[in-house]
Amino acid sequence: MSMHVIGNEEEKGALIQAVSFYVGDEEYALGIHGVQEVIRLQDMTRVPKTPPSLSGVINLRGQIIPVIDVRIRLGMDPRSDEGDRRIVVVSHAGKTVGLIVDRLSEVLWVSESSLRPPPDTSHSRGHNEIIEQVAKLGQRLLIFLKLEALLGSEVHGTH
Repeated sequence: MSMHVIGNEEEKGALIQAVSFYVGDEEYALGIHGVQEVIRLQDMTRVPKTPPSLSGVINLRGQIIPVIDVRIRLGMDPRSDEGDRRIVVVSHAGKTVGLIVDRLSEVLWVSESSLRPPPDTSHSRGHNEIIEQVAKLGQRLLIFLKLEALLGSEVHGTH
């Protein structure tokens, strides 16, 4: 995994550190502030009567955490092989959750000047709610996901 700056490197504007990863053929990112660590895919205990995107729970150093398959959460078909899949462990609103991604890409710094608002996807229901912003560098687009929307009710539940 490499680390570099996306955007105009000569610009003195603010930089945002992010973790990028692939789900299918698309590259996505999360701000590093919520990411705790990245671990190898491991066996999970399936929890009955949970949404399909909740793959199960794992024991991470004595803490039982739910694990969400980002492929399924984004409306893609599930993947049967392990390949280079990893679990990105994130912390949000006092909860620790694992996110299964197909392949880790890199840790990078993104120039705020390269960030754009999400495209208007009102015709494709639900996707705009999960996209926070898009970073543009030449022909490369990096889609930043909203962590809270990505976790959804599978983790937050209804209290």
